[in-house]
Amino acid sequence: MVDLWLKDAKIVPENMLVSLGIEDGKIAVLKKIAPKREECINLRESVILPGLIDAHVHFRDPGLTYKEDFRTGTMAAAAGGFTTVIDMPNTRPPTDTAKAFKEKLKIADHKSLVDYGLHAGVGKLKDIKNLFKLKPASFKLYMDLLDDETLKGIFREIKNLQNDGGQEPLISLHCEDKETVESSTLKMISKGRDNPESYAKARPTLAETTAVSKALKLAGKYGLKIHICHVSTNESLGLIDEAKKSGLKVTSEITPHHLLLNSSYLRKCGNFAKTNPPLRDQRDKVEVESLDDIDIVGTDHAPHTIPEKENTIWKAPPGIPNLDTALPLLLTQINNRNMTFTDLKRLLCENPARIFHLESKGFIKVGMDADFVVVDRKKEGVINPDKFKSKAKYSPFKGFKVKGMPVMTMVGGNLVMDDGGISKIEGKFIYGGSS
Repeated sequence: MVDLWLKDAKIVPENMLVSLGIEDGKIAVLKKIAPKREECINLRESVILPGLIDAHVHFRDPGLTYKEDFRTGTMAAAAGGFTTVIDMPNTRPPTDTAKAFKEKLKIADHKSLVDYGLHAGVGKLKDIKNLFKLKPASFKLYMDLLDDETLKGIFREIKNLQNDGGQEPLISLHCEDKETVESSTLKMISKGRDNPESYAKARPTLAETTAVSKALKLAGKYGLKIHICHVSTNESLGLIDEAKKSGLKVTSEITPHHLLLNSSYLRKCGNFAKTNPPLRDQRDKVEVESLDDIDIVGTDHAPHTIPEKENTIWKAPPGIPNLDTALPLLLTQINNRNMTFTDLKRLLCENPARIFHLESKGFIKVGMDADFVVVDRKKEGVINPDKFKSKAKYSPFKGFKVKGMPVMTMVGGNLVMDDGGISKIEGKFIYGGSS
Protein backbone atom coordinates (compact mmCIF):
# COMPACT_ATOMS: atom_id res chain seq x y z
CA MET A 1 0.00 0.00 0.00
CA VAL A 2 1.21 3.51 -0.84
CA ASP A 3 -0.25 6.89 0.11
CA LEU A 4 -1.37 7.86 -3.40
CA TRP A 5 -1.18 6.73 -7.02
CA LEU A 6 -0.94 8.99 -10.03
CA LYS A 7 -2.51 6.90 -12.75
CA ASP A 8 -1.92 7.07 -16.52
CA ALA A 9 0.71 9.79 -16.51
CA LYS A 10 2.55 10.38 -19.77
CA ILE A 11 6.34 10.50 -19.43
CA VAL A 12 8.11 12.52 -22.15
CA PRO A 13 9.99 12.32 -24.44
CA GLU A 14 9.40 8.55 -24.30
CA ASN A 15 5.59 9.08 -24.54
CA MET A 16 5.11 6.16 -22.14
CA LEU A 17 2.12 5.84 -19.84
CA VAL A 18 3.05 5.01 -16.25
CA SER A 19 1.50 5.04 -12.80
CA LEU A 20 3.47 6.55 -9.91
CA GLY A 21 3.07 5.37 -6.33
CA ILE A 22 3.83 8.04 -3.71
CA GLU A 23 4.78 7.26 -0.12
CA ASP A 24 6.10 9.63 2.57
CA GLY A 25 6.62 12.38 0.01
CA LYS A 26 8.79 10.23 -2.27
CA ILE A 27 8.29 8.30 -5.50
CA ALA A 28 8.00 4.76 -4.16
CA VAL A 29 6.87 2.83 -7.26
CA LEU A 30 6.86 3.30 -11.02
CA LYS A 31 4.77 0.73 -12.88
CA LYS A 32 2.50 0.37 -15.88
CA ILE A 33 -0.85 -0.04 -14.11
CA ALA A 34 -1.95 1.27 -10.72
CA PRO A 35 -3.51 -1.26 -8.33
CA LYS A 36 -7.26 -1.11 -7.98
CA ARG A 37 -8.96 0.01 -4.76
CA GLU A 38 -6.10 2.28 -3.73
CA GLU A 39 -6.36 6.08 -3.63
CA CYS A 40 -5.43 7.50 -7.01
CA ILE A 41 -5.61 10.55 -9.23
CA ASN A 42 -6.26 9.69 -12.87
CA LEU A 43 -4.14 12.01 -15.03
CA ARG A 44 -5.84 10.69 -18.19
CA GLU A 45 -2.63 10.60 -20.25
CA SER A 46 -1.58 14.18 -19.41
CA VAL A 47 2.14 14.93 -19.59
CA ILE A 48 3.90 14.81 -16.22
CA LEU A 49 7.23 16.54 -15.62
CA PRO A 50 9.51 16.75 -12.60
CA GLY A 51 8.59 19.78 -10.52
CA LEU A 52 10.32 22.83 -11.98
CA ILE A 53 13.21 24.40 -10.07
CA ASP A 54 13.70 28.18 -10.20
CA ALA A 55 17.14 29.12 -8.90
CA HIS A 56 16.53 32.87 -9.32
CA VAL A 57 13.61 34.57 -7.58
CA HIS A 58 13.20 37.82 -5.66
CA PHE A 59 10.41 37.48 -3.08
CA ARG A 60 11.14 40.87 -1.39
CA ASP A 61 10.67 39.32 2.03
CA PRO A 62 11.61 40.84 4.47
CA GLY A 63 11.41 44.59 4.11
CA LEU A 64 9.74 45.04 0.74
CA THR A 65 6.65 42.87 1.12
CA TYR A 66 4.37 45.46 -0.47
CA LYS A 67 5.91 44.19 -3.75
CA GLU A 68 5.83 40.43 -2.94
CA ASP A 69 6.31 38.07 -0.01
CA PHE A 70 7.07 34.39 0.44
CA ARG A 71 3.36 33.52 0.49
CA THR A 72 2.35 35.30 -2.72
CA GLY A 73 5.65 34.47 -4.44
CA THR A 74 5.25 30.76 -3.81
CA MET A 75 1.60 30.94 -4.82
CA ALA A 76 2.86 32.22 -8.19
CA ALA A 77 5.49 29.47 -8.22
CA ALA A 78 2.91 26.75 -7.59
CA ALA A 79 0.57 28.20 -10.21
CA GLY A 80 3.44 28.16 -12.70
CA GLY A 81 4.55 24.58 -12.04
CA PHE A 82 7.57 25.41 -9.85
CA THR A 83 8.04 23.17 -6.82
CA THR A 84 11.41 24.54 -5.66
CA VAL A 85 12.59 28.15 -5.57
CA ILE A 86 15.83 29.78 -4.45
CA ASP A 87 15.49 33.36 -3.22
CA MET A 88 18.00 36.13 -3.85
CA PRO A 89 19.58 38.14 -0.99
CA ASN A 90 18.76 41.75 -1.95
CA THR A 91 16.03 42.27 0.64
CA ARG A 92 15.88 44.70 3.60
CA PRO A 93 17.99 43.82 5.46
CA PRO A 94 20.08 42.00 2.87
CA THR A 95 20.68 38.31 3.52
CA ASP A 96 24.40 38.82 4.10
CA THR A 97 24.78 37.85 7.78
CA ALA A 98 24.01 34.63 9.62
CA LYS A 99 21.35 36.47 11.63
CA ALA A 100 19.58 37.79 8.51
CA PHE A 101 19.82 34.37 6.85
CA LYS A 102 18.20 32.66 9.85
CA GLU A 103 15.46 35.29 9.99
CA LYS A 104 14.61 34.76 6.33
CA LEU A 105 14.53 31.00 6.87
CA LYS A 106 11.94 31.53 9.61
CA ILE A 107 9.84 33.68 7.27
CA ALA A 108 10.02 31.11 4.47
CA ASP A 109 9.28 28.25 6.86
CA HIS A 110 6.09 30.02 7.92
CA LYS A 111 4.94 31.24 4.49
CA SER A 112 6.32 29.07 1.69
CA LEU A 113 3.98 26.74 -0.21
CA VAL A 114 6.83 25.08 -2.12
CA ASP A 115 10.32 23.92 -1.20
CA TYR A 116 12.88 26.69 -0.94
CA GLY A 117 16.53 27.61 -0.63
CA LEU A 118 18.32 30.92 -0.14
CA HIS A 119 21.26 32.57 -1.82
CA ALA A 120 23.52 34.54 0.51
CA GLY A 121 24.74 38.06 -0.13
CA VAL A 122 28.19 39.32 0.78
CA GLY A 123 28.55 42.38 2.97
CA LYS A 124 31.54 42.02 5.29
CA LEU A 125 34.15 39.38 4.54
CA LYS A 126 34.12 38.19 8.16
CA ASP A 127 30.49 37.04 7.79
CA ILE A 128 31.13 34.66 4.88
CA LYS A 129 32.30 31.68 6.94
CA ASN A 130 29.30 31.68 9.30
CA LEU A 131 26.92 32.15 6.37
CA PHE A 132 28.40 29.14 4.60
CA LYS A 133 27.62 26.94 7.62
CA LEU A 134 23.91 27.66 7.04
CA LYS A 135 24.03 26.08 3.58
CA PRO A 136 23.26 28.89 1.14
CA ALA A 137 22.65 27.75 -2.43
CA SER A 138 25.40 30.16 -3.49
CA PHE A 139 26.97 33.50 -2.69
CA LYS A 140 25.38 36.09 -4.99
CA LEU A 141 27.58 38.96 -6.19
CA TYR A 142 26.33 42.01 -8.06
CA MET A 143 29.28 43.14 -10.15
CA ASP A 144 27.57 46.42 -11.07
CA LEU A 145 27.93 47.36 -7.38
CA LEU A 146 31.46 46.08 -6.72
CA ASP A 147 34.86 47.44 -7.70
CA ASP A 148 37.57 45.06 -8.87
CA GLU A 149 39.53 44.97 -5.60
CA THR A 150 36.44 44.21 -3.53
CA LEU A 151 35.53 41.44 -5.96
CA LYS A 152 38.99 39.87 -5.68
CA GLY A 153 38.79 40.00 -1.90
CA ILE A 154 35.48 38.13 -1.92
CA PHE A 155 36.84 35.43 -4.23
CA ARG A 156 39.88 35.00 -1.96
CA GLU A 157 37.68 34.64 1.11
CA ILE A 158 35.39 32.10 -0.56
CA LYS A 159 38.47 30.18 -1.74
CA ASN A 160 39.32 29.73 1.94
CA LEU A 161 35.97 27.96 2.43
CA GLN A 162 36.91 25.51 -0.28
CA ASN A 163 40.17 24.76 1.53
CA ASP A 164 38.20 23.79 4.67
CA GLY A 165 36.73 20.78 2.86
CA GLY A 166 33.06 19.85 2.72
CA GLN A 167 30.68 20.95 -0.01
CA GLU A 168 32.30 23.12 -2.65
CA PRO A 169 31.10 26.74 -2.52
CA LEU A 170 29.38 28.30 -5.53
CA ILE A 171 29.37 31.96 -6.58
CA SER A 172 26.43 33.29 -8.59
CA LEU A 173 27.10 36.51 -10.47
CA HIS A 174 25.14 39.39 -11.89
CA CYS A 175 27.57 40.29 -14.64
CA GLU A 176 27.50 44.00 -15.51
CA ASP A 177 30.72 45.93 -15.11
CA LYS A 178 30.40 48.74 -12.56
CA GLU A 179 32.67 51.24 -14.30
CA THR A 180 31.09 50.69 -17.73
CA VAL A 181 27.55 51.02 -16.36
CA GLU A 182 28.36 54.18 -14.41
CA SER A 183 30.10 55.95 -17.31
CA SER A 184 27.45 54.93 -19.89
CA THR A 185 24.59 55.96 -17.60
CA LEU A 186 26.17 59.33 -16.93
CA LYS A 187 26.56 59.86 -20.67
CA MET A 188 22.87 59.14 -21.35
CA ILE A 189 21.65 61.36 -18.51
CA SER A 190 23.96 64.25 -19.45
CA LYS A 191 22.52 64.14 -22.97
CA GLY A 192 19.02 64.45 -21.54
CA ARG A 193 17.97 61.03 -22.79
CA ASP A 194 15.01 59.75 -20.81
CA ASN A 195 13.24 57.25 -23.11
CA PRO A 196 13.25 53.54 -22.21
CA GLU A 197 15.58 52.65 -25.11
CA SER A 198 18.22 54.92 -23.55
CA TYR A 199 18.29 52.68 -20.50
CA ALA A 200 19.54 49.79 -22.64
CA LYS A 201 22.33 52.03 -23.96
CA ALA A 202 23.23 52.99 -20.41
CA ARG A 203 23.91 49.32 -19.67
CA PRO A 204 25.45 48.22 -23.00
CA THR A 205 26.48 44.74 -24.07
CA LEU A 206 30.07 45.80 -23.30
CA ALA A 207 29.15 46.03 -19.62
CA GLU A 208 28.08 42.39 -19.60
CA THR A 209 30.93 40.96 -21.65
CA THR A 210 33.51 42.89 -19.62
CA ALA A 211 32.05 41.56 -16.38
CA VAL A 212 31.77 38.00 -17.70
CA SER A 213 35.45 38.12 -18.75
CA LYS A 214 36.48 39.35 -15.30
CA ALA A 215 34.38 36.70 -13.56
CA LEU A 216 35.88 33.91 -15.68
CA LYS A 217 39.43 35.10 -14.96
CA LEU A 218 38.74 35.15 -11.22
CA ALA A 219 37.15 31.69 -11.37
CA GLY A 220 40.25 30.38 -13.14
CA LYS A 221 42.67 32.10 -10.76
CA TYR A 222 40.97 30.83 -7.59
CA GLY A 223 39.67 27.50 -8.91
CA LEU A 224 36.08 28.25 -7.88
CA LYS A 225 32.74 27.23 -9.34
CA ILE A 226 30.73 30.15 -10.72
CA HIS A 227 27.24 30.52 -12.15
CA ILE A 228 26.51 33.40 -14.54
CA CYS A 229 22.96 34.68 -14.04
CA HIS A 230 20.67 36.03 -16.79
CA VAL A 231 23.04 35.91 -19.77
CA SER A 232 21.66 38.34 -22.33
CA THR A 233 24.10 38.32 -25.25
CA ASN A 234 25.50 35.81 -27.71
CA GLU A 235 28.98 37.19 -27.11
CA SER A 236 28.77 36.39 -23.39
CA LEU A 237 27.55 32.91 -24.20
CA GLY A 238 30.57 32.43 -26.46
CA LEU A 239 32.95 33.51 -23.70
CA ILE A 240 31.34 31.05 -21.29
CA ASP A 241 31.54 28.25 -23.86
CA GLU A 242 35.25 28.86 -24.39
CA ALA A 243 35.80 28.84 -20.63
CA LYS A 244 34.00 25.50 -20.28
CA LYS A 245 36.20 24.00 -23.00
CA SER A 246 39.28 25.19 -21.14
CA GLY A 247 38.15 23.36 -18.01
CA LEU A 248 36.68 26.17 -15.94
CA LYS A 249 33.81 25.26 -13.63
CA VAL A 250 31.17 27.67 -14.97
CA THR A 251 27.45 27.38 -15.71
CA SER A 252 25.01 29.77 -17.33
CA GLU A 253 21.41 30.91 -16.95
CA ILE A 254 18.98 32.66 -19.26
CA THR A 255 15.60 34.23 -18.48
CA PRO A 256 12.38 33.92 -20.49
CA HIS A 257 12.44 37.64 -21.27
CA HIS A 258 16.00 37.68 -22.59
CA LEU A 259 15.20 34.59 -24.65
CA LEU A 260 11.86 35.65 -26.14
CA LEU A 261 11.95 39.48 -26.21
CA ASN A 262 14.27 42.09 -27.68
CA SER A 263 14.94 45.78 -27.08
CA SER A 264 11.94 46.83 -29.19
CA TYR A 265 9.78 45.87 -26.19
CA LEU A 266 11.28 48.79 -24.28
CA ARG A 267 9.56 51.02 -26.80
CA LYS A 268 6.34 48.96 -26.75
CA CYS A 269 6.07 48.40 -23.00
CA GLY A 270 8.19 51.17 -21.47
CA ASN A 271 9.35 50.53 -17.91
CA PHE A 272 7.31 47.34 -17.70
CA ALA A 273 10.08 45.82 -19.84
CA LYS A 274 12.89 47.48 -17.86
CA THR A 275 15.23 44.91 -16.34
CA ASN A 276 18.93 44.38 -15.59
CA PRO A 277 20.66 43.47 -17.80
CA PRO A 278 18.38 45.19 -20.30
CA LEU A 279 16.67 43.55 -23.26
CA ARG A 280 19.08 43.41 -26.20
CA ASP A 281 18.90 44.24 -29.88
CA GLN A 282 17.90 41.33 -32.08
CA ARG A 283 21.42 41.06 -33.50
CA ASP A 284 23.00 40.71 -30.02
CA LYS A 285 20.49 38.65 -28.06
CA VAL A 286 20.53 34.96 -27.26
CA GLU A 287 18.11 32.97 -29.42
CA VAL A 288 16.14 29.77 -28.82
CA GLU A 289 18.53 28.05 -31.25
CA SER A 290 21.30 28.57 -28.65
CA LEU A 291 19.55 26.67 -25.84
CA ASP A 292 21.97 23.75 -26.19
CA ASP A 293 24.70 26.06 -24.88
CA ILE A 294 22.63 27.28 -21.88
CA ASP A 295 22.64 25.35 -18.61
CA ILE A 296 19.43 26.53 -16.95
CA VAL A 297 16.45 28.82 -17.30
CA GLY A 298 15.85 31.05 -14.26
CA THR A 299 12.87 33.36 -14.16
CA ASP A 300 14.59 36.25 -12.32
CA HIS A 301 11.07 36.84 -10.93
CA ALA A 302 11.50 40.47 -9.81
CA PRO A 303 8.16 42.05 -8.82
CA HIS A 304 7.42 45.74 -8.27
CA THR A 305 4.26 47.82 -8.01
CA ILE A 306 2.68 49.46 -11.03
CA PRO A 307 3.10 53.00 -9.55
CA GLU A 308 6.83 52.29 -9.14
CA LYS A 309 7.04 51.13 -12.74
CA GLU A 310 5.22 54.25 -13.94
CA ASN A 311 8.03 56.48 -12.64
CA THR A 312 10.65 58.03 -14.97
CA ILE A 313 13.00 55.66 -16.77
CA TRP A 314 15.89 56.47 -14.42
CA LYS A 315 13.82 56.09 -11.22
CA ALA A 316 11.58 53.14 -12.07
CA PRO A 317 13.02 49.91 -10.58
CA PRO A 318 14.21 47.17 -12.95
CA GLY A 319 12.49 43.80 -12.87
CA ILE A 320 9.89 41.56 -14.50
CA PRO A 321 7.60 39.02 -12.76
CA ASN A 322 7.90 35.65 -14.50
CA LEU A 323 6.74 32.77 -12.30
CA ASP A 324 3.17 32.86 -13.61
CA THR A 325 4.26 33.03 -17.26
CA ALA A 326 7.49 31.06 -17.81
CA LEU A 327 6.06 27.57 -18.30
CA PRO A 328 3.17 28.55 -20.64
CA LEU A 329 5.64 30.56 -22.73
CA LEU A 330 8.07 27.64 -23.00
CA LEU A 331 5.32 25.08 -23.66
CA THR A 332 4.27 27.34 -26.54
CA GLN A 333 7.82 27.10 -27.88
CA ILE A 334 7.54 23.31 -27.66
CA ASN A 335 4.21 23.33 -29.50
CA ASN A 336 5.81 25.56 -32.14
CA ARG A 337 8.66 23.02 -32.41
CA ASN A 338 11.31 25.54 -31.39
CA MET A 339 12.35 23.43 -28.40
CA THR A 340 11.56 20.01 -26.90
CA PHE A 341 10.43 18.53 -23.61
CA THR A 342 13.97 17.19 -23.30
CA ASP A 343 15.21 20.81 -23.40
CA LEU A 344 12.62 21.87 -20.85
CA LYS A 345 13.52 19.12 -18.38
CA ARG A 346 17.25 19.79 -18.76
CA LEU A 347 16.92 23.56 -18.29
CA LEU A 348 14.30 23.71 -15.54
CA CYS A 349 14.62 20.40 -13.68
CA GLU A 350 17.77 18.33 -14.20
CA ASN A 351 20.52 20.94 -14.48
CA PRO A 352 19.24 23.20 -11.67
CA ALA A 353 19.15 20.11 -9.41
CA ARG A 354 22.73 19.21 -10.36
CA ILE A 355 24.18 22.73 -10.13
CA PHE A 356 22.58 23.54 -6.78
CA HIS A 357 23.10 20.09 -5.20
CA LEU A 358 19.45 19.03 -4.97
CA GLU A 359 20.04 15.29 -4.99
CA SER A 360 16.39 14.28 -4.51
CA LYS A 361 14.92 16.59 -7.14
CA GLY A 362 14.83 17.15 -10.89
CA PHE A 363 14.01 13.61 -12.06
CA ILE A 364 11.06 11.21 -12.04
CA LYS A 365 12.73 8.13 -10.53
CA VAL A 366 12.06 5.86 -7.58
CA GLY A 367 13.44 7.45 -4.41
CA MET A 368 13.19 11.05 -5.66
CA ASP A 369 10.91 13.68 -4.10
CA ALA A 370 7.34 13.43 -5.36
CA ASP A 371 7.48 16.89 -6.95
CA PHE A 372 5.56 17.13 -10.22
CA VAL A 373 3.91 19.50 -12.64
CA VAL A 374 1.20 18.11 -14.90
CA VAL A 375 0.65 20.02 -18.13
CA ASP A 376 -2.08 20.20 -20.74
CA ARG A 377 -0.07 20.84 -23.87
CA LYS A 378 -3.20 21.65 -25.91
CA LYS A 379 -4.77 24.17 -23.53
CA GLU A 380 -4.71 27.69 -24.98
CA GLY A 381 -4.86 31.10 -23.35
CA VAL A 382 -3.62 34.66 -23.29
CA ILE A 383 -1.15 36.12 -20.76
CA ASN A 384 -3.25 38.30 -18.43
CA PRO A 385 -1.34 39.90 -15.53
CA ASP A 386 -4.60 40.61 -13.68
CA LYS A 387 -4.83 36.86 -13.05
CA PHE A 388 -1.29 36.46 -11.70
CA LYS A 389 -0.93 34.97 -8.22
CA SER A 390 2.04 37.33 -7.78
CA LYS A 391 1.35 40.77 -6.34
CA ALA A 392 2.97 42.23 -9.48
CA LYS A 393 0.14 42.65 -11.99
CA TYR A 394 2.18 43.63 -15.04
CA SER A 395 4.21 41.91 -17.75
CA PRO A 396 5.83 42.71 -21.10
CA PHE A 397 4.26 39.39 -22.16
CA LYS A 398 0.77 40.79 -21.62
CA GLY A 399 -1.49 39.70 -24.50
CA PHE A 400 0.84 36.92 -25.67
CA LYS A 401 -1.12 33.91 -26.92
CA VAL A 402 0.09 30.68 -25.33
CA LYS A 403 -0.59 27.01 -25.98
CA GLY A 404 0.26 24.64 -23.16
CA MET A 405 -0.51 25.22 -19.48
CA PRO A 406 0.35 23.76 -16.09
CA VAL A 407 -2.82 22.23 -14.63
CA MET A 408 -1.54 20.49 -11.49
CA THR A 409 1.46 20.96 -9.19
CA MET A 410 2.52 18.57 -6.41
CA VAL A 411 5.21 19.14 -3.77
CA GLY A 412 6.30 16.12 -1.77
CA GLY A 413 3.22 14.25 -2.89
CA ASN A 414 0.88 17.03 -1.75
CA LEU A 415 -1.39 18.83 -4.17
CA VAL A 416 -0.52 22.53 -4.10
CA MET A 417 -2.15 23.64 -7.38
CA ASP A 418 -5.09 22.06 -9.17
CA ASP A 419 -6.54 23.77 -12.23
CA GLY A 420 -5.41 27.17 -10.96
CA GLY A 421 -6.63 26.71 -7.39
CA ILE A 422 -3.95 26.92 -4.68
CA SER A 423 -3.79 24.74 -1.54
CA LYS A 424 -1.84 25.91 1.50
CA ILE A 425 0.70 23.17 2.14
CA GLU A 426 4.08 23.74 3.80
CA GLY A 427 7.29 23.77 1.79
CA LYS A 428 10.62 22.83 3.35
CA PHE A 429 14.19 24.11 3.29
CA ILE A 430 15.95 22.12 0.58
CA TYR A 431 19.31 21.90 2.37
CA GLY A 432 18.14 20.10 5.49
CA GLY A 433 15.87 21.90 7.92
CA SER A 434 14.72 25.47 8.45
CA SER A 435 15.82 26.21 12.01
